[in-house]
Amino acid sequence: MIRPPFLPALLMLLPLCACGEANMDEQAKARTWDKNPFFPKETTMRHPVAGTVPRRDPARPVPQPATITADLVAQGRERYAVFCTPCHGQDGQGAGMIVARGFAHAGNLTSDRLREAGARQIYDAISDGYRSMFGMAQMIPPADRWAIVAYVRALQASRDVPVASLSEADRAKLESAR
Repeated sequence: MIRPPFLPALLMLLPLCACGEANMDEQAKARTWDKNPFFPKETTMRHPVAGTVPRRDPARPVPQPATITADLVAQGRERYAVFCTPCHGQDGQGAGMIVARGFAHAGNLTSDRLREAGARQIYDAISDGYRSMFGMAQMIPPADRWAIVAYVRALQASRDVPVASLSEADRAKLESAR
């Protein structure tokens, strides 16, 4: 008997025809408000286990601090170094290390436009992103975002300050840094 050459391939594909379509909507599962005889009182919704720490939404905005303290600016400097320096650079002028690696120039945080911007606008840009900058709300806690805004304001204020207006101690630090 002569067999066609495609018969073995056809026999191998035959079991696949018996498979049904997987449908995730028709699987056994319990929805939040469904009755469930497995649990006491037949409720699917369960109370958290004792000692469970509630998860807060990291993207939730918080009110702006009433005052800017030296500690807040120091915290902002530390957080800025972690999250902002790679793009905006240490001086905030937008020439961080990613620019050296071929990415687009980041925004200049010391520009006149951003000096005139409100603190909430800068906070929202950190949270939600702006132009090519992506939002950092999931990575930077709200209080740290306000600390970064305070530090950015300090960076802006430090630009164009005449050396003659500095104290002797600050001038000595400036000279030793050169």
